[in-house]
Amino acid sequence: MSGIALIKDDRYLEHNAGEGHPESPDRLRVIYDLVEKEFSHLPLIPPRLAAEDELALIHDPFYIRTIANTEGRPHAQLDADTGLSARSYEIARLAAGGLLEAVDTLLQTPNSKLQTLNSIFAFVRPPGHHAEPQKGMGFCLFNNVAIAGEYAKKKHGLKRVLIVDWDLHHGNGTQRAFYEDPGVLFFSSHQYPYYPGTGGFDEAGSGKGEGFTVNAPFPAGFGDAEYLAVYEKVLKPVALEFKPELVLVSAGFDPFIKDPLGGMHVTAAGFGALAALVRQIAESTCSGKVLLTLEGGYNPEGQRDGVRAVLNAFTKPHEPIGASGAPAAEGVIRNIISHQKKYWKSLR
Repeated sequence: MSGIALIKDDRYLEHNAGEGHPESPDRLRVIYDLVEKEFSHLPLIPPRLAAEDELALIHDPFYIRTIANTEGRPHAQLDADTGLSARSYEIARLAAGGLLEAVDTLLQTPNSKLQTLNSIFAFVRPPGHHAEPQKGMGFCLFNNVAIAGEYAKKKHGLKRVLIVDWDLHHGNGTQRAFYEDPGVLFFSSHQYPYYPGTGGFDEAGSGKGEGFTVNAPFPAGFGDAEYLAVYEKVLKPVALEFKPELVLVSAGFDPFIKDPLGGMHVTAAGFGALAALVRQIAESTCSGKVLLTLEGGYNPEGQRDGVRAVLNAFTKPHEPIGASGAPAAEGVIRNIISHQKKYWKSLR
């Protein structure tokens, strides 16, 4: 038997990136309202604050102190896109710490209340996947998913962690953190060329990590069928060959067809199908252990309906969308395979 739990906390609403900023508390409120109305039966896991040494699993101590020194200031600005408010440092620690609590919950011996639990969705903010070891950017302060992946390896001794990033934007910070690490397989699908400008086919890792970064750069306009074709024909075989012990997902909902910051055509059903595929990979390799964390998404309908579809994919039988009938994706698939087949037998 399997189940999913949630991380939610009203303190995540207290980070304010600035007046009129798209990464606003409202994008989380719509999800919390959905949970109250439709998923209140799911168990909740209280988050904790990440310690500075835990943040330092990924981030430079000087950068951590730079963010800490903004505490109490009404407003601070890291760059043109990334603002902070008086409690942002604390709330960013709570976002990272929420994922660490989730990792502990999934990987430690289950207690009686959570013994059927094998997946968690962390509804946290600020998001994290753009944050690099020495700088925050793209609305992100600390790289929540990267910290969680490294923590799973260091504290729990995992040898293989899969990180899937379906956000509209390339997860440059996550890629940077693990670019030379063969213990983390990083797969990112993203609009390209687009912010932050990274994530081309040829970015495949370096040193011992060569081959463990798989980028799927998509032209604007890709929708459910194209996403599913790439995930079925590239991510699935590579992930099954890699055999992860834990799957982490940077779940951004900005590929939604109505999102104001993007040009993709993914529907709520598409997000549900991606989640079902990730769940299938996890069930085949690591007893279904999946930790999803919220990244981008700036349309209230996309946030609400996308999250609903993902939670349904983890709580109900799900009929996946077929990967056939996506000729527009074939060129992307060929390009990915041409760059990756020397590393993965499953792509030859």
